[in-house]
Amino acid sequence: ARKLALSLAAASEAPHFDRAAFRTPRKIFATLANSGADINLMFDADNQEFYCEQAGEAFAPVAGGWGRMGCTRCDLAKVDEATRLSALKAAHALAAPKKK
Repeated sequence: ARKLALSLAAASEAPHFDRAAFRTPRKIFATLANSGADINLMFDADNQEFYCEQAGEAFAPVAGGWGRMGCTRCDLAKVDEATRLSALKAAHALAAPKKK
């Protein structure tokens, strides 16, 4: 997951509490657990609904307010690489700098 996240345009990694945060110059698009077991993706409501519906065994809204705002947990042991990359790209696109 780390390698995929960092392969996206203008992505960088920085510590974020007990996780590693992946961000564009504009904002965080994902956070990876230090154990590497799961990644939280900063989705909008549409992306959250899509991934939770398509791969409910791997994706679920984060509990509480963050989940209501689109933050979605992905269990990395339960998702294939193509879906993982697709989800990372979707979160990354939402964090991309606004076009002028």
